[in-house]
Amino acid sequence: MLTKPSKAASGAFERGVAAWDKLGVFLSNTKSRRAKLTASKLQELAELGLDWAA
Repeated sequence: MLTKPSKAASGAFERGVAAWDKLGVFLSNTKSRRAKLTASKLQELAELGLDWAA
């Protein structure tokens, strides 16, 4: 399971937005649109450990 480190630990900021926050937005958007994803994309996400993609 992925865990979000503190912003100080991530150290990756672009224009004031942490890279971890961008990842969170990507995951949220992908999960909400999962009905539109292809089977291969869902399989790839499941292999990365995303339970909702299985």
